[in-house]
Amino acid sequence: MMKVFASSMFFILLCILHMSFSCSGQAAASISIAAPMEKAEQEALYSTIQSFVGKWWNGSDLYPDPCGWTPIQGVSCDLSNGLWYVTSLDIGPVHDNSLNCAPNADFGPHLFALKHLKSLSFFNCFVSPHHLLTIPTDKWESLADSLESLEFRSNPGLVGQIPATFGGLKNLQSLVLIQNGLSSKIPTDIGNLSNLKRLVLSQNQITGKIPDSLGSLSGLLILDLSRNLLSGPLPHTLGKLTSLLKLDLSSNQLAGSIQGELRNLKNLTLLDLSRNRFSGGLTKSFQEMSSVEELVLSNNPVGGDIMSLNWQNLKCLLVLDLSNMSLTGGIPDSIAELKRLRFLGLNDNNLAGDIPPRIGALPNISAIYLNGNYLTGELKFSELFYGKMGRRFGAWNNTNLCYPIELKSTGHAPYGVKPCHQEATTLHENISDLDEKSNLGKGDLNHDSHPTVSLAFPSFASNGLCLCYIFLCELFMIALDFSLTRFAW
Repeated sequence: MMKVFASSMFFILLCILHMSFSCSGQAAASISIAAPMEKAEQEALYSTIQSFVGKWWNGSDLYPDPCGWTPIQGVSCDLSNGLWYVTSLDIGPVHDNSLNCAPNADFGPHLFALKHLKSLSFFNCFVSPHHLLTIPTDKWESLADSLESLEFRSNPGLVGQIPATFGGLKNLQSLVLIQNGLSSKIPTDIGNLSNLKRLVLSQNQITGKIPDSLGSLSGLLILDLSRNLLSGPLPHTLGKLTSLLKLDLSSNQLAGSIQGELRNLKNLTLLDLSRNRFSGGLTKSFQEMSSVEELVLSNNPVGGDIMSLNWQNLKCLLVLDLSNMSLTGGIPDSIAELKRLRFLGLNDNNLAGDIPPRIGALPNISAIYLNGNYLTGELKFSELFYGKMGRRFGAWNNTNLCYPIELKSTGHAPYGVKPCHQEATTLHENISDLDEKSNLGKGDLNHDSHPTVSLAFPSFASNGLCLCYIFLCELFMIALDFSLTRFAW
């Protein structure tokens, strides 16, 4: 009886404890939801949004509790000392009910009063060609202690320079300025952002050289300066970015040789230097990038021998694009050791020789482009290979390349390549014509009638030595006949 009583009491006690925890949790949640927002913070938020969205936007009526029960799309808040503060602000049509910018959107002074802001983003906000805007150069220091992420994406109406004052945002981890109208040079002050992990300045009109100061960003993981107007050589300091995972400098006007310091980037998974003006041959530092998965160097007048590198060292390679680089030599057989390779682009170079059959057996390959070279011989890939690849196997514009005739009936013949029998037949016909013409010349010499000069001798031009001999013999016979006739007379 006592055991039953004790068990019942223990069960009741558990229920009481559970109820108390539930109630205290609900109370805490109620306190969190009902937490006030500092009036100055609330007014700064309303004024900031209004400066971008338009004067019609009345935040106090629409969203009286912006961090509580009437949240604003694109606004996030955190509690600090029992008060709500704005920590994230996204302006632009990211979602259906996002804050869309007005044609006359502008940066108001109240933006810099949001002292707890960690993330600030503008997407497709400044787009009007009739209302061009520049990023303010001052007051960013007021966000230096809090801001960790700053993004401007797809704002063609945002022009001018990148503010040097961005270099004072000491806690910034991500600076993304993509597809805007920004110009001028990259500020050297960006090199002061010691906590920066991602720097993306692509698809602008940025000019000048890549500053040496970027080599100070030792913790940088992503560096993308693609699709700008950058010029000059690669700075040696890029070799100091040993944490870098992705380096994209494509579609600029960069020139000079590709620096050997790149060998220090042991963690790099993507290197894209395509569509620049690099020259000076392939650096052996490439073969030391054992972690690289995408190596894209196409459309540069680099030159040099493709056979000079040990390609089998790049075991992780998925994409290898060396097209239109004025490379010489043959296709390295070591490429067949890259078992993870999916894309191989060697087109539009000066490569010669046979194509190694082993590259067709790469287990993950989905595209091979070898067109526009001086490759020769017979293609020795399987019918299954051609069926799998289709037009993604490019071998056209190699005049001395052919495929086995039996593939013609299968419907899997490689596009733009001739069957091998056509070349052999043409050669046989040329030899037969030459023999026939040579025999015709011999027949003229043995003719019984008086010899006369043939007016058709140019038709024997394919065998010039024989023609000269025949012509001289005929002249000799004419002269002899003339002499005998006079003597008889």
